[in-house]
This record gives sequence, C-alpha cells and structure tokens, in this order.
Amino acid sequence: MTAELATSPGTVEIGRSHRRVLAKQVVLRLCSGLGVLWGAVTLSFLGVRLAPGDTVDVLLGEQPRTPEVAAAIRAEWGLDSPAVVQYGRYLWNVAHGDFGRSYVLQRPVSEVLGAQAAPTLALTGGALLVALVFAVVVATTTARRPRARALANAVELTLVSTPAFWLGIVLLSVFSFGLKLFPVAANKGLSALVLPALALGLSLGAVVSQVLRDGLERALEEPFAVTVRSWSIRDSELRVRHGLRHAALPAVTLTGWLVGGLLGGAVIIEEVFGRPGLGRVTVEAVLAQDLPVVLAVAILSAFVYVVISTVVDLLYPLLDPRLRRGGEQ
Repeated sequence: MTAELATSPGTVEIGRSHRRVLAKQVVLRLCSGLGVLWGAVTLSFLGVRLAPGDTVDVLLGEQPRTPEVAAAIRAEWGLDSPAVVQYGRYLWNVAHGDFGRSYVLQRPVSEVLGAQAAPTLALTGGALLVALVFAVVVATTTARRPRARALANAVELTLVSTPAFWLGIVLLSVFSFGLKLFPVAANKGLSALVLPALALGLSLGAVVSQVLRDGLERALEEPFAVTVRSWSIRDSELRVRHGLRHAALPAVTLTGWLVGGLLGGAVIIEEVFGRPGLGRVTVEAVLAQDLPVVLAVAILSAFVYVVISTVVDLLYPLLDPRLRRGGEQ
C-alpha cells in the first residue's frame, strides 16, 4: 500500500509541480541577478562618460598625457564612435572579462585584479566561516538558558561595538607579538589567515548569532519540538538537528546582506595585517585616480553580491519545504 502511494500519479504530479516551481524560482532569480550586474556595468560606463573633463584625462589619472597615449586610449575605448557603440562595446568587453587597461600601472585591469583576488577571497571566505561557526555554536548553546544567554549578549555586544581594525591590532599584540603563535604579516599558509579572519568575522558572527538564537528559541517552543522531545532524544540533538533548520531563514537572510560588509572590511584588515589583496589595490587606485581599476572593483563587488544573494535565495526552499509550493495555486 505504501509503495502504491509513493508511485501514484498524484504523488508524481506533485513532485513535478514542485520541480517546476523551483525551476521557475531559479530562472527568475538568475534573471534578477543579471539585471543587477547590467545596472552596475551601465553605471560604471556612465561614470566614465559623465565625469568632468576630457575622458582621456579621466582614464589617465595622474599619468602625463602624450599624443601617443591619448590616441591609444581613444582607440581602445572607441571614443570617436557614437555613445551607443561605445556602450555596446563596453558591455561586450566586460562580459568577456576585459576591464580595459590601467595606465597608472601599465597593465590590463583584469591582470591586476586576478593577481590580488585570491588573497581577498580567502580572507572573506575565512571570515564568513568564522562568523557561521561562532553564530551556530553560541546560538545552540545559549538558547533558552538565561545565564548563558546573558553572558553571550555581553560578548556579542562587545564584538559588534569593536571596530575590526582595533580587534585586529589586539589579536596581533596578543597572539603574534606576545605568544608568537601566528605570523605578524604574511600570506603563506592557514596560520597567516587565522587572525585576519577572526578580526573580520567575529563581529559578523555576533550579529548573526543574536538573530539565530532568537529564531531557535521560538522554534523550540513550536509543537514539533514537543513531539520530538517525546521521542526521548537528547536536547543537543533537538537543537542542532531539528531546531536550527526552522530558525535558519532570518539568519541566512541577514548573513547574505552582511557579506558585502566583509569586502569593505577587508580593505582595512589587509592594511592592518600587511596582506595583499583587492583592498590594498583599491586604496592605491583611488589615491592615484586610476579610474579603470576602481570601476572594475565596483563591478566585481556587485558580482560577488549577486552571487551571494542568489545562493541565499536558492537556499530558502531547501531550508523550508513550504516555500517550494510558493507558486502553486
């Protein structure tokens, strides 16, 4: 009887309907993400076109202008062509990873970013891992435990109120200069990533843990929790295996919004710890008025944000099965 129900036409049709809803959600979200990227690229193009002064001088930055260099820039950017043609050419080049040339560094912008992207991605990825581990551990161990919650609130408030660069300096003073457990400034191996990731990720983890703990406390009061407790399972298993899934949606949403802050914080943390990365490149490009590099970093930041927000949106149906039927009548 169970096998018949599992393979009945009605059950199969429901499964197909769920898959169609999920496929529709994925397509809509991808189209939305492409729209955001198109907007970012368009704004960067307009930033070059609408900047005061000659476009050649804007792209040159602080570099001296010569007739040969000016002619090369006009040919590369198609400045003698109509604006529509320039715009289409710019879109085509960006879609193929060509962000032009940095006339300050005398290198293609894609080469400049490619050489520095890996350290920044490693730092933000490590910081995100620190934030998630901190949030899950603190939330699951302190939910519905008044004394532990009070202590956790104090720690979280301290971390949220502490600037990342100051926390980084404290970590360097204690664990690098004092205990000599980690290198002071390097980019080799996991040991060089630990302190920067902690400095950047702990404040994010403190914010997420507060939201996750509130959601977990509400989940542990739901009827399903009473049913699960009647199975005589351990309290830790109830929290981790059953409660977290019901409490995760607000925390996942918040994490997706705050990940963009990790990229901004990486600029300061890379300076504090003497690490290479996009943060240092961005600061140097702004100071040197290297507009092609600045615009490329802005587009790359928009791309990262779109990827993260898309992943977050696609996680919703996996965390809450009710959302898989959102498009059904």
